Amino acid sequence: MRYLFRQRIPPIDRVLLVESGPRHISEHLLPILRQAWRQDLLVDLVTCYSGVPAGFPPEAPTGHDPQVTSHSTRVFPVHHYRGRAGRRRLYRELRALGYTVLGIICSGEPIMTKWKWALALRLPVKVFVVNENADFFWLDYTQWRTIRQFVLFRAGLAGAGAVHTLARLVLFPFTVLYLLLYAAAVHLRRKVHG
Repeated sequence: MRYLFRQRIPPIDRVLLVESGPRHISEHLLPILRQAWRQDLLVDLVTCYSGVPAGFPPEAPTGHDPQVTSHSTRVFPVHHYRGRAGRRRLYRELRALGYTVLGIICSGEPIMTKWKWALALRLPVKVFVVNENADFFWLDYTQWRTIRQFVLFRAGLAGAGAVHTLARLVLFPFTVLYLLLYAAAVHLRRKVHG
């Protein structure tokens, strides 16, 4: 991860998106990114799905011919990069392509969680985080309030769910104590009567 302590956004030629959420988010995100940055923006995918989302240019054929892939979407299916050697190969391929910007979808679903954070940490890129509404923010120190609110919301400690989550946390030790006492009473009763 690069640019965490810098506000500067690098030149955006081609974006790498980790499709770590439902496909409809990627489909809604592309027009938003093109409106924010440029209309001819190309977005490549690291994904667990087959094919490309609706609205994306067609998938590039395999091979590294720049003429063929200049207006196509490069797709990196994670099932092609299994095991430690496969992950290393993926990191090398992505570094060689020279991405400067990486988008990760954080929509609350446990889809490709380890992949998105591993790529964010291992690639020299500026990271932006996309939520379930296809809104996004840059992952840098100037966004600390947004990041804090995002983490609190994901942990259930913001909004209407905060009281419920805090109540569950306070009641948890008492619930465990009750269950232990109940189990001890049942076993003692069996021993005495059985």
